[in-house]
Amino acid sequence: MADLQGKVAAVTGATRGAGRAIAVELGAAGATVFVGGRSTRERKSPINRDETIEETAELVTAAGGRGVAVRCDFTDPADVDAFRDRVEAEADGRLDVLVDDVWGGEQDTQFGVFWEQDLEKQLGMWRNSVQAHLVTLHRLLPLLIRRPGGLLVEVTDGDDDEYYAQSLAYDSVKVAIRRFGTVMAKELEAFGGTSVAVTPGFLRSEQMLEHFGVTEGNWRDAIAKEPHYAMSETPHYVGRGIAALAADPDRHRFTGRALASWTLMREYGFTDLDGSRPDWGRWYEEVFKAGVDPTTADASEYR
Repeated sequence: MADLQGKVAAVTGATRGAGRAIAVELGAAGATVFVGGRSTRERKSPINRDETIEETAELVTAAGGRGVAVRCDFTDPADVDAFRDRVEAEADGRLDVLVDDVWGGEQDTQFGVFWEQDLEKQLGMWRNSVQAHLVTLHRLLPLLIRRPGGLLVEVTDGDDDEYYAQSLAYDSVKVAIRRFGTVMAKELEAFGGTSVAVTPGFLRSEQMLEHFGVTEGNWRDAIAKEPHYAMSETPHYVGRGIAALAADPDRHRFTGRALASWTLMREYGFTDLDGSRPDWGRWYEEVFKAGVDPTTADASEYR
């Protein structure tokens, strides 16, 4: 088990999905976690889902940490200033781990020929993600560098530039965020900090489960619609990987790299909630990319 007792973390985009699970797993390791997002019990974000940052904070506390919910639009510098001020006030300005997971592009993502897509939606995706990451870094990194050994994690999609998701805007967002992890490694080096990008595999997030019309309890029913879902993982899988990385005293050996839930699993040996170890990286190379019929592949060999 990762040990983050006495450590302070901040997770952006922590309302749901990977952000929520990352916050919970950091809490399970004993950290105080400031969870930021736009959806509260009083006001939903434009995404209009029911998950809230208050729920995330409560889950962090229930897991063994201390969750602090802070309503924040990370595209707005004034909001992020207020988020920073809460960390200053309630954690004496200490910040050991910054997980920059904010996304907000669910309603704007379109696939296909770029010039046939809605331009404002594609620009909105850029603002809600890349702009939000830049504002977060500008305002919160001064806290992270106060003590040597700080960890920055930029959460993205993909650990290299090979795969193209058939959406120019989506692809450029994820490549940019992955690049932030690399570039910030150079800037944090002088302060003893570590910076990485981390990607989950095929997520069983709340929204993806709803997309397939299943729940976590019967998620395997979705394999009939999407055979590659046989290699899906809960958001807690990448959360456990990030918690293990944060607790590793030798984590600086990874600085500047793009990591993944499966590469972290290979390094630290943790499991998903059901005890399995899904390896999307192997599946992608040996099944998806190789053109093997996924219905004929033995998923148990990759879990």
